[in-house]
Amino acid sequence: MNYTVLPLINACLNSVAAILLVVGLILIKSGRREAHRRVMIAAFVTSCLFLVLYLVHKYLLGSVHTPFRGPEVLRVPYYGMLFSHIVLAASIPPLAIITIRRGLVGDEVLHRKIARWTWPIWMYVSVTGVLVYLVLYQIWPAP
Repeated sequence: MNYTVLPLINACLNSVAAILLVVGLILIKSGRREAHRRVMIAAFVTSCLFLVLYLVHKYLLGSVHTPFRGPEVLRVPYYGMLFSHIVLAASIPPLAIITIRRGLVGDEVLHRKIARWTWPIWMYVSVTGVLVYLVLYQIWPAP
């Protein structure tokens, strides 16, 4: 596989995860618990696949940093978004695992408590992941 296609695949996976998160929220708000469970597990699997492919891409590149090539005036806001994305992304695997586990064992009270934190963080990470892709590979790509 040509590893240069991995950022696009990863952006697509982040987009799918964000869509699944929204669908999962709509399903639980409408009382469709079983459908919510299936969709949230699909979001988790999608995000796990993203993580694996992201790490493979960075390994194949031999680098974790892709330089920002946009206008200087946007450098600080971009790196602010990137920093928050990275820090919050590191919290998603444990938060998602705990949230899903609590839901699967039927601990509804604790599931809801942590899901109130997990969902918005996970959504932010998914959306900003797509934005990072757009900035680095579409709007201001490497020459």
